[in-house]
Amino acid sequence: MRKAIFLFFLLLGIGIGLLSAWPDGWGLRIVMMAVGALFGGAIGGGLSQIGKRQSGRRRLLTEEEIEPIPGGGSSGRDLAANYWRDKGLPPFTRMPDAEPDKHMYDPDRIG
Repeated sequence: MRKAIFLFFLLLGIGIGLLSAWPDGWGLRIVMMAVGALFGGAIGGGLSQIGKRQSGRRRLLTEEEIEPIPGGGSSGRDLAANYWRDKGLPPFTRMPDAEPDKHMYDPDRIG
């Protein structure tokens, strides 16, 4: 029954596209039929619920399932653990506080 609903709306979209471009050339007819098939397929797929899981509700993924390797720096736990070190920004997105002294290894400054 789902396939019949889907095919009905798909063919309805193709037919509407063909009828809307009937007095024009075949190039425009084909384009309008393709656009009608696109919209008819989307509407038919939505109404017939093709692609919906049969089990009902979708299960939400846990943080460990989304990012199985801890310490990567992008999970909520990693951002919270390193909040003060990174000053509230994602890791590795800000420059260090100060650059080292460029003349610290000059020969006249040693010793």
